[in-house]
Amino acid sequence: MQLDDLDFADDLALLSHTKQQMQEKTTSVAEASTAVGLNIHKGKSKILRYNTECTNPIIINGEDLEDVKTFTYLGSIIDEHGGGSDADVKVRIGKARAAYLQLRNTVTQNNYQPTPRSGFSIQISRQF
Repeated sequence: MQLDDLDFADDLALLSHTKQQMQEKTTSVAEASTAVGLNIHKGKSKILRYNTECTNPIIINGEDLEDVKTFTYLGSIIDEHGGGSDADVKVRIGKARAAYLQLRNTVTQNNYQPTPRSGFSIQISRQF
């Protein structure tokens, strides 16, 4: 098996169409990791099933991986309904609001004198 687009060594998402494919990919990654001295933290490894009736466990080194309804991957909340979720949008809006409130306190101070280089802007975008 070849793994592509490994931007982050500690965050990896495996996708498959069948339980058998997922088990093969998981086993292959575990074996390749062990061969180069890396360990997979089973407590942090999760299984999110989308549009399937299969509930058979995915196993690494004799241990079942936990099934979850949602998880956070690279800062985005993924759910069992596929793609982005309302929860993800709410979290991102909350983070943007917190950043804005921190900057607002700086700007509203009476002694703040803006210069051409001290301006700032806040951009909020929604990923589709």
